Amino acid sequence: QVLLVESGGGLVQAGGSLRLSCAVSGLAFSSYAMGWFRQAPGKEREFVARISSAGLVQSYTDSVKGRFTISRINAQNTVYLQMHDLKLEDTALYYCAAARFGDDYNYWGQGTQVTVSS
Repeated sequence: QVLLVESGGGLVQAGGSLRLSCAVSGLAFSSYAMGWFRQAPGKEREFVARISSAGLVQSYTDSVKGRFTISRINAQNTVYLQMHDLKLEDTALYYCAAARFGDDYNYWGQGTQVTVSS
């Protein structure tokens, strides 16, 4: 059984920081690219960041560039999203996902809530 379990969400003031984690089991983690996505109330799910299987290539949506960093430790089957300078518009349910090929995300976690207050 494949499991992706996110953690690290919470309530933070604007300008603050959080680090999200996603623990993965049941698949060959080092063979999968990993992504973070988010969905705010009333909005569609959007891409946030992606990291290649070996961790050598990262990509971000424009709104988080320079503030968020995606990383992974393959030996620990874990991917992270370090978030700094959080803004009200970062409030959302954050999901991690695994893609065996390209951007075809096969597996998803249940999400962790991030709420940024003023």
